[in-house]
Amino acid sequence: MQNNQHSGRNTTHFSHPEKRIHSAQGIGNSFTKQEVKLNDTPLFFPEGFEKIFLAIYFVSLPYILGLLFLFFYIADGKFKVFLAVNQDSPFLMTWAIGYEMLAVLVILWIVKTAISFTKQNAKHNSIHKLK
Repeated sequence: MQNNQHSGRNTTHFSHPEKRIHSAQGIGNSFTKQEVKLNDTPLFFPEGFEKIFLAIYFVSLPYILGLLFLFFYIADGKFKVFLAVNQDSPFLMTWAIGYEMLAVLVILWIVKTAISFTKQNAKHNSIHKLK
């Protein structure tokens, strides 16, 4: 968008919609076409045992996160209250609580990564336009 002043009046000129759509599609396609490697993840995946460890992480990480939620938020960090709450709550409920919390964290991380990728891509494109 550019503001031009011709003989004392302000006019606004917008770029063509086709150019804006084309540039936005280029950014989105680049992010979604990135290669994902399990070796780049912060979790430990030994070679040859990736699927087994993925299953272990799928069960254990949400359960541990659910236990931490029960201990710190529900039981207010009191061990006796936590034992009583944990005794009354089944494994699947604790796992589901942790799974939902983990899902929210992963979604927020994906959004943060997409935003930072878009900013880097825009910065990279603007530097090339200046050259």
